Amino acid sequence: MNKNKIIIATIKSWNIKNALKFKEEYCEKYDVLIITKKDDLNYETIKQHDPEYIFFPHWSWIIPEIIYTNFECVVFHITDLPYGRGGSPLQNLILRKVYNTKISAIKVEQNLDAGEVYIKKDFYIGLGSAEEIFMEASNIIFEMINYIVDKSPEPQYQSGEPVFFKRRTPSESDISKPDFKNYDDIYDFIRMLDGEGYPKSFLKIGNFKILFSDIHKKGDKLTGRFDVVEDK
Repeated sequence: MNKNKIIIATIKSWNIKNALKFKEEYCEKYDVLIITKKDDLNYETIKQHDPEYIFFPHWSWIIPEIIYTNFECVVFHITDLPYGRGGSPLQNLILRKVYNTKISAIKVEQNLDAGEVYIKKDFYIGLGSAEEIFMEASNIIFEMINYIVDKSPEPQYQSGEPVFFKRRTPSESDISKPDFKNYDDIYDFIRMLDGEGYPKSFLKIGNFKILFSDIHKKGDKLTGRFDVVEDK
């Protein structure tokens, strides 16, 4: 029996964990190569594996043109595309109070987040830290990967007027800058930055920073964790 050959390229711990689980669970069905380092995503390695699909649950670097023009590459974006093309989609959605969204699986092309759509799944982001949201998204994404390989859906052009998001910078995590209206605004701001690899919300005091995380609503107040570090 010939197995479907696929590559999963990702860097976040929760996606790596799910990729290893996926590889083990579907070992009789799929021949899976997992890539977790930038330098390992090269044309020679990919050509040798000759995958039907290359999936990118989370990848922080530009995918070389020689790869996406010669192999079917699929990325996942937490917006209902074409709404929300661009950077920091989760943070931009939460700031806009858009809690009911989609996870879009799209074909990689030259223009960012403009590729044809294979499938979309409903996704709620109204509660939880960024890390918790990404972990839940990862579970859904790997179900989508199985569906795409198994069913080979024909991708469809995006429909509607594009709305573009701007990638956030670390300085925008300063909690003293936004004009908060209520507790919910503060809750959203802290939780949307509370994830692996993201610049946590902070407050500067002299030569120090107070970093905020693990925020929760408890009655008429917010509780959480803070860490004091040197502002280097």
